Amino acid sequence: MENKKEMRNWLNEFNLTHPFVIAGPCSAETEEQVLKIAHALKDSDVSVFRAGIWKPRTRPGGFEGVGEIGLKWLKKAKAETGLLMGTEVATAAHCKLALEADIDVLWVGARTTANPFAVQEIADTLKGTDKIVLIKNPVNPDMALWLGGVERLYMAGIKKLGVIHRGFSTYEKTKYRNIPEWQIAIELQNKFPDLPLIIDPSHITGNRDMILEVTQEALDLNYDGMIIETHNDPENAWSDAAQQVTPDALKQIFKDLKIRKVSGDSDFENKMTKLRANIDVLDANLLELLGKRMKVADEIGQVKKENNVAVLQNNRWNEIQAKMIAEGAKKGLTEEFIVRLFKDIHQESIEHQEKILNS
Repeated sequence: MENKKEMRNWLNEFNLTHPFVIAGPCSAETEEQVLKIAHALKDSDVSVFRAGIWKPRTRPGGFEGVGEIGLKWLKKAKAETGLLMGTEVATAAHCKLALEADIDVLWVGARTTANPFAVQEIADTLKGTDKIVLIKNPVNPDMALWLGGVERLYMAGIKKLGVIHRGFSTYEKTKYRNIPEWQIAIELQNKFPDLPLIIDPSHITGNRDMILEVTQEALDLNYDGMIIETHNDPENAWSDAAQQVTPDALKQIFKDLKIRKVSGDSDFENKMTKLRANIDVLDANLLELLGKRMKVADEIGQVKKENNVAVLQNNRWNEIQAKMIAEGAKKGLTEEFIVRLFKDIHQESIEHQEKILNS
């Protein structure tokens, strides 16, 4: 698959003066609920109304969606508001029913993206469709798996493609429900700059109070749009209550978002050139320091080998981590960043020492 300007055609055809917006409840609960929210969003920046019809749950017994009947509610909402309709599909059967109901936008969820067999089944069912098809990143931070899903849909002759960044699962406790791992989405964006990229701040944060912050960060990184879960009564939503916002709150988010220019004038470009050159020098220095650090790790590995001592010394590592978190805070660096950075450095150091012990 090659990057092509035509990948943006479907998005350009909306002729928007603002980022592309998909919004609506996590789950379609009742016909009344669907219609009420759709009408509340019709005179806003929202282009596509979303509602989950089939809801994959981590464990059995939870609300798994109203099923096929919800598609009828979406058709009615479209007829009454003129909004395009979108929903998640996870199987060939879902795809067939959604196509029969003339749903405009379909997306593949994170759990499904992680299963190439399921994505291929969806691609085969949607082959040649003129519907907009979006694919969320897989639950695990795997760029190749995400891109592979896009390629399967592309090879099925689907022209209107895009990706949704919804964050990645982690065992570590962070302020996010799913950590963004921005660098993965940026790497995909660099490979395919014309493939529309949409942020899902609802699933990244799991917290309505953080929606604006994460959406702004995504727009600053030149994302094309957002998909935000919106409910008329979030506190009593049947699923994902904590991450849904009211239609009024969503409209306020639209007002508060700052849309940056993609590029600036010559003075701006000159300043940016100098600053980027400074960053390049600092990055080179970082690599030089890391190289020196690993040479010391090699020496430590040699001493451990000579004295038959195990590589991992937990007490020492805990001391380093605590010290670096404290020092990082003084320099305006978050604990989350410091932990992630030194975890990677520590892992590289361990691998260096293991090579020496096993040589």
